[in-house]
Amino acid sequence: MARPRRIVIAGGGTAGWMAAAAIARTMGRIAEVTLVESDAIGTIGVGESTIPPMITYNRLLGINEADFMRATNATFKLGILFDNWKNVGDRYFHSFGLTGKDHWSAGFQHFWLYGLTKGHDQPYDDYCLELVAALQGKFAHLPDDAMNYAYQLDSTAYAKMLRTMAEGDGTRRVEGKIAQVELDGESGNIAALVLEAGTRIEGDLFLDCTGFRALLIEGALHAGFDDWTHWLPCDSAIALQTENVRPPVPYTRAIAHDSGWQWRIPLQHRTGNGLVWCSRYLAQDAALDRLLGNIEGEALTKPNVIRFTTGARRRQWHRNCVAIGLSGGFMEPLESTSIHLIQRAVLRLLRMMPLGDVSPRDIAEFNDQQDEDMRQIRDFLILHYKATDRRDSAFWRYCAAMPIPDSLTQKIELFRETGRVFRRHEELFAENSWVQVMLGQGIMPQSHHPIAEKLRDDELAKLLAMLRDTVSRTVAGLPDHAAYVANYCGARRPVAAAQG
Repeated sequence: MARPRRIVIAGGGTAGWMAAAAIARTMGRIAEVTLVESDAIGTIGVGESTIPPMITYNRLLGINEADFMRATNATFKLGILFDNWKNVGDRYFHSFGLTGKDHWSAGFQHFWLYGLTKGHDQPYDDYCLELVAALQGKFAHLPDDAMNYAYQLDSTAYAKMLRTMAEGDGTRRVEGKIAQVELDGESGNIAALVLEAGTRIEGDLFLDCTGFRALLIEGALHAGFDDWTHWLPCDSAIALQTENVRPPVPYTRAIAHDSGWQWRIPLQHRTGNGLVWCSRYLAQDAALDRLLGNIEGEALTKPNVIRFTTGARRRQWHRNCVAIGLSGGFMEPLESTSIHLIQRAVLRLLRMMPLGDVSPRDIAEFNDQQDEDMRQIRDFLILHYKATDRRDSAFWRYCAAMPIPDSLTQKIELFRETGRVFRRHEELFAENSWVQVMLGQGIMPQSHHPIAEKLRDDELAKLLAMLRDTVSRTVAGLPDHAAYVANYCGARRPVAAAQG
């Protein structure tokens, strides 16, 4: 049998151990996985809020959900509550799942919009199960996965859990700092990592999980970086953990302030807090004071200040090196995409894992798909800043006036004129996500699809009433989220699915 392919992962943390666990479990003895990390180098460790694809990732690895939630003190998440984004005092909810019932030719928003013209003025939110359940603090696993959800978790604990799994599947961990990235003189590929202690670790394929440092993909291979701060101007964050002062709710909060926004993420044992801001408009000391003045409960940790540049690596697979996580680029955690981007890159790499020599076609396809993912997420985040009525600070005046990518302009104006949204090329955020955020940010369509007018007024009224009633009755039968989490995580086995 041929020698196992040598895959070397530089860096641990969430990115490194997500990659190691997935590769070791999927590839087995076909691959020889070595992970290099140093206990002396800390990790960012603030990616505590996730989106639904993480469920698929854990299932692919065979992770029992109740065990996972106990290990990471996780809570369920049904979406994100946005405060003060359209204007101070306004709020809206971006939920997972669907709203109402789509027709194959048009999304539900068209029927709702037509209903408005007929006097049916119930809020769009009333037709979304996950949204109504979240705001009432309820949750349960429903038959046929009828409730779409994600997790709020301790990412450091998740990395430890994955490390145990990866090492059990044969991953070798090497402790030490990387002193040199050794390149092959002929090919220009990475030949080995040389540690401060002198240890030399050779490999065939190297994964850069070194975070913002990007020691391999940028430091050694100079893959290039596209800076997007002219569209996403926040460049700083402070993270802080506090005691819980109330039972955890099944959603994350994103609270806008005059120079950025603040997150609040409730776990079982604590609450994750953070302030994101633009240093051009707010000094660090003032940002810290603002965060400390708007937290609930006693602080459990010292404030962790993070500097970042929003953007993407021009080539996330370059030569025999693949960037995973922050080394490949950074999107502020406004829509909880950090862990998802790690997952997406790892699973994409596994689908393109070379048998022999790395194919330039694989590299080109990987980079094209990664680039498209990043740009689509970038546009969705820009939407939150651009579509605003706020003019109360220099930061928000800049956001309202800034030019935006043509791709986002097309998306916004198409929705404004016709109510339509189209999902392209496995885009992460589906039609319902765009509709909820655009409506929440104050973009109201000027027309609707003509298919809605096929319904007589009594038929439309009956449809809308039936959809609202279904959501209302289902939510009324759901248990309290905090009690459900306690019961679920206290059980040795997953509890039976609740009947909605």
